Amino acid sequence: MGLTKSLIGKHTPHLAKWAANAQQASIKPVLPAVTCTVQSTYLTGKWPQEHGIVANGWYFREEDEVKLWRQSNKLVQAPKVWEVARAADPKFTVANMGWWYNMNTTADYTLTPRPQYLADGRKLPDCYTQPADLRDKLQAELGTFPLFNYWGPKTSIKSSRWIADASKITDNLYDPTLTLIYLPHLDYNLQRLGPSNPRIAKDLQEIDAVAGDLISFYEAKGANVMVLSEYGISDVNQPVHINRVLRENGYINVRIERGTELLDMAMSEAFAVADHQVAHVYVKDAAKIAEVQQLLQGVDGIEEVLAGDERNKYKLAHERCGELVVVAKAHAWFTYYFWLDDKKAPDYARMVDIHKKPGFDPVEMFADPKIKFLLPKVAGKVLKKKLGFRMVMDIIPLDATLIKGSHGRIQEDKNEWPLLLTKYKSNLPQEVQAVDVFDVILQHLQVPKPEPVFIAQV
Repeated sequence: MGLTKSLIGKHTPHLAKWAANAQQASIKPVLPAVTCTVQSTYLTGKWPQEHGIVANGWYFREEDEVKLWRQSNKLVQAPKVWEVARAADPKFTVANMGWWYNMNTTADYTLTPRPQYLADGRKLPDCYTQPADLRDKLQAELGTFPLFNYWGPKTSIKSSRWIADASKITDNLYDPTLTLIYLPHLDYNLQRLGPSNPRIAKDLQEIDAVAGDLISFYEAKGANVMVLSEYGISDVNQPVHINRVLRENGYINVRIERGTELLDMAMSEAFAVADHQVAHVYVKDAAKIAEVQQLLQGVDGIEEVLAGDERNKYKLAHERCGELVVVAKAHAWFTYYFWLDDKKAPDYARMVDIHKKPGFDPVEMFADPKIKFLLPKVAGKVLKKKLGFRMVMDIIPLDATLIKGSHGRIQEDKNEWPLLLTKYKSNLPQEVQAVDVFDVILQHLQVPKPEPVFIAQV
């Protein structure tokens, strides 16, 4: 994820050498260009208005709750590429190593991050696999899945390398026809620092080594290899606090608990589920949609506010969508922040908590630079946890200006679009739609007689 034409070069010698002898296509992004939407589009060949994955999460109206990063594949409302391939060849098998919606799935072999949530409030690193004993085999050889290197202030190449090594073990165990591998590493510092920051050279070198090793491994087995990215990440310099705008104009209600504020979605007239550079705004009263739209159209940093059939511009008009779909300008992105005073921010705001926050929070990749003696403080908290005491790892800052890269909108510069690279002999056009990736995968599988295929998402 995050790999673009502009990033392949001297810092990615393995990928550059491999790409020089491969066909290359730029992928016109689907909107929103975010992980769950893009992956579901690639794997179904359908637009979000058909497969239903309109973002990394949305407002579940029947429950009055925002839920992000759900894991059940039942949420994807269209057949997957492996189901189509299996219908043509009953012997077809697939290993899904980290692509999203990877539980309750028809895939044969799966791996997805899945912490243990203990009764005393602790969260322990772990993963979920199918078959279940694959988890034990992988962790016996590789150690516990490095959850805290997968997301949070400690993100590093360690998580991508673990997934890559787990994929090779899985391939040796089961020899699947199709292997889908998710390498998240570039997502981290490209958001922290922005793609123009020279410090990302180290990240490029690290993921290049992992990708190069995987390509060599699978090509030695005679597999058709595809290198694929989900989106490009652009430099940004303006966080847009869309929920604060709605609150200041009387649309948002909050509850006060223990001196902190919680978003009361059920009692709010309108609120936004922010997801990088796109936000879904849910408006309770249809009669107020136009006035909320007019309000947001005047907000600095917002480019488009689409209502009703206007959402079909991006083939996004699904019942899970907000009444309004809001797109940021190229240099801007949306926070989920709804409080007006940091002293009243909910406790989860200063923690890594991807399930409680009513929107995506990339600031979770930072430790608060204002905390003095951070390492001793963290060590003390870890010690308390090991001794069985309750503690909260409240070290995340509330400064959205720290974020220098984002994604989600469709960039004007095609050099920032995601890529598809392959050596498979086909007439690949220079530019493809996101939904066309589905057909390219089927071509690689040579349905109805599949040959082994490995797809690395970088």
